[in-house]
Order: sequence, then structure tokens, then C-alpha cells
Amino acid sequence: MLWDTHMHSNFSGDCGSTPESMIEAAITKGLSGVCLTDHMDYDFPSHPKNPVIFEFDPDAYQQKIQELQLQYADRISVQYGIELGLQPHLAERHAKLLESYPYDFVIASSHLVHGKDPYYAEYYNGRTEKEAYLEYFHSIPENIRAFSDFDVYGHLDYVVRYGPDQNANYSYAEYADLIDEILKQLIGLGKGIEVNTAGFKYGLGHPHPCEDILKRYHALGGEILTLGADAHQPAHVAYGFDQLPQLLQSCGFSYYTVFKNRKAEFIPLEK
Repeated sequence: MLWDTHMHSNFSGDCGSTPESMIEAAITKGLSGVCLTDHMDYDFPSHPKNPVIFEFDPDAYQQKIQELQLQYADRISVQYGIELGLQPHLAERHAKLLESYPYDFVIASSHLVHGKDPYYAEYYNGRTEKEAYLEYFHSIPENIRAFSDFDVYGHLDYVVRYGPDQNANYSYAEYADLIDEILKQLIGLGKGIEVNTAGFKYGLGHPHPCEDILKRYHALGGEILTLGADAHQPAHVAYGFDQLPQLLQSCGFSYYTVFKNRKAEFIPLEK
């Protein structure tokens, strides 16, 4: 009876699924609750291969979530979230948005690295995969220093989804100094990280972040850990969640976290 607190609907520019279809899938899969976290990525560069706009009407989104909360009140808990694509120059704009709407949960994510999208091959051109990954990890502390009014940092090693060799040559140990800096920064600010099971969907064999990072987060005193499949279609809601209780317990965790009204609630993992 887990919660999937990272999912998208047709309010996100890269998703065509209705919110209702995502929630119905969660009910079918026996989840206790969900949080819709549609993309708000201001100043996202258009790409000729995929000219997507990652912004939505926040008034319409709030109204829809409120309607869904009433519609599904006796079937499943539905929370009101958002996924912000961080870039340092957007800090003031993000602050104004969060002042204006009563989100339950805010995910901060790195979808761009100094204005470049690691989804595309151009990000890796002219340098090694390691150099590209290093730039990604260097950019996260910059984002956090500029803006920290979020609850968790999403898919912390997201870049390995799209690298030329994905995670074949990637490990926590290879980037330990940078990743430790990020984890200590988040823990010091009272922020958490998410376990994003899309890594399984992308064939990595691991969640984002990988297990060694989760173990390190726990060893450093990290406690706030949310669960999300990053689903963009109903079939991927709670993807790989059957693996989570054992995986998280092997990393030292006995609880996971759900946010309501921006407040953390800790829920025991079933054995």
C-alpha cells in the first residue's frame, strides 16, 4: 500500500494522459495515494526534434486537482504537486509561483544543464561521457544555492538515462565527492530526495538514484525519501514498486515519506 508521488498528466507538455486515467491506474494497482506533479519548466529551449513547452496554466491545474480530490475522495487520496525544472536564474519566478498556489508537494529537478538538455545527443558531443556527467552533477549545487523552497530533489542521477552508455560505466564511487556535496547540502537544508523507479523502465536495472547513493544518503543522516515512478502513461504508474520495500530496507530505510501541505509524513515500509 504505497504512494506514487511523481506522475504526470496532459498538463505536462510531454504527456498525453488524462489525470483521471493516471488515478484510475493507481486505484487498479492498489495504491494508497498519489500526487500529480506536472512539469513547470520555465525557459526551456525548443528543439527541432521535439518542440515541447513544459508549462501549464496554474489556475486551471489547481481547479482540476480540486475537482479530482472530490471525485476520488472515497477511493484514493489525491495530492496537489508540481515538478519544477530548476535553473538558477528562475529562482524568483519559482518563489512567486509557490507563494500563489497551495501545493502539497514540490519536486525540484535538473532537466537542463546550463541551458542544455541531456536528453539529446548534442549535450555529449565533443567530450567524454564522464565530462558530461560531471557537468550535470556540478550544476545541482548551483541550483540549490539559488533556490531551495522545495521538498525533495528528483531523480538525482537522471543524466545516466540518456548518456551514450547510460550507466554501464557509472557508479557512485566515480562521482562520490560531488554526490556527497549534494546530499550534505540537501540534508543540511532539511530537504529530501526521491526514489524514482523510472530507472527500471529505462533498462538501467536501478532506480534514480542508484542504491549506493541511497545507502550513502542514509549513512549521512538523510531521512526524507519519497517514492515516484515518473509515469507519463497509466501503464507506468507505480512501475517497479514491487521491488521497493526490500530495496529500501537493504539501504537502511524503514520508512518512506509523503508530503501534505508541504509537511512530511513518514510511513513504515511493509516487511
